[in-house]
Amino acid sequence: MSLRSWLLPCSTAAKPSCNKSPEPSSSSFYLSSDGSSLSEMSANCSSSLTSTPSSDTSYSSLQTNLSLQSLPSIPSLQKLPTITDALNVSVSQHHLASFKLPISHLAVHGAYLYVATAHEINVYDRITFSHVTAFNARDSSSGSVKGISFLRREILTSHQDGKIRVWNLSEKTKQFKLVNTLPTVNDRLRRFILPSNYVNVRRHKKVLWIQHADAVTGLAVNGDSVYSVSWDRSLKVWQGSKHRCVESVKAAHEDAINTVAVSAGGTVYTGSADRKIRVWTKPETEKRHVLVATLEKHKSAVNALALNDDGSLLFSGACDRSVLVWEREDSANHMAVIGALRGHRNAILCLIYVWDLLLSGSADRTVRVWQRGADGSFNCLSVLEGHKKPVKSLVVVSEGESDGVVSVCSGSLDGELKSWKLSFSPNSNIMNCR
Repeated sequence: MSLRSWLLPCSTAAKPSCNKSPEPSSSSFYLSSDGSSLSEMSANCSSSLTSTPSSDTSYSSLQTNLSLQSLPSIPSLQKLPTITDALNVSVSQHHLASFKLPISHLAVHGAYLYVATAHEINVYDRITFSHVTAFNARDSSSGSVKGISFLRREILTSHQDGKIRVWNLSEKTKQFKLVNTLPTVNDRLRRFILPSNYVNVRRHKKVLWIQHADAVTGLAVNGDSVYSVSWDRSLKVWQGSKHRCVESVKAAHEDAINTVAVSAGGTVYTGSADRKIRVWTKPETEKRHVLVATLEKHKSAVNALALNDDGSLLFSGACDRSVLVWEREDSANHMAVIGALRGHRNAILCLIYVWDLLLSGSADRTVRVWQRGADGSFNCLSVLEGHKKPVKSLVVVSEGESDGVVSVCSGSLDGELKSWKLSFSPNSNIMNCR
């Protein structure tokens, strides 16, 4: 495992295609510009890469080995790294667990870390990383877990079979109990008689508008509202307290929807294989969400979205290997692209934002750590290596505000769960960002 230069050359751009179907040990790492080969199928994209190994480990390579630009029409927000940047952060890696099946999703809530592999969810203590329990292990008919979210004390899981399952945790027994499956039986019975409650999902097939007709690929929660997106191209809104679907946008996109994010103010962002990000709001005078903007800059499927704390910045990752940064315009209720972050050699599959740090996981098997400066530019502080297949999910496990330490977990299609501890020096901008 090594820390690779953020200026590695990029290979051929990915071509998007929607695909439905122990004891911790730390290690140090060093700067290098070694190459590798990759031929992996990610969840939303398929691409291959071959590069030539190099033994150059000099710091000068960081400044001279410029990457091949993707989306060349969009300006870069990156600054060249300095020696000071490299000294301001140290990283340690810990191997936490290995699974026989790919890790599809990670989530943190309360005292627990949730790890989804196929249809099963394993639960770990987020401090000690000891295994607590597992649930949904026997229900293989649900298909693989696509997303995990939380509504107060309830755990929401979205599945390949087009359903959302609601769970409760018993603190005494540490066991999870299935409370409901959405849409609920009562909700179906209330609507199944009227023909107007059915929508066409494909030729000669109709379903109730309250149910997804394909895999539920993403969940987002804001207050009592739960937002779900699916490969069936729909966006649905659920009233969490009543476990009831209250709204559905049948054709929110022209192709499968891969990801959803919602701001504290209730603005909803959806990213799709149609290469677009759409922005939805619910005006006070309206009963339903309306489309207020369509953001079109990516050249391939959008796989991941992330928002900063106040919702003024949106980050999007796609199969075109770029992370785009969008900023809210004062004169409008939507975002405008301000630049791109480049360096990944393959599709971007996951994004998280914490403090002034953005972390991006990719099909190139690496995680990149970006620091946002006061001037709005970004430095790539480090490239985290160690996974053997695409990095599918990232989650912040803990934020040490006082000691400048951020702990992150990464899950990969290689079935490996890894923990990364990012430690920042006292004079780092990260220490002074809050």
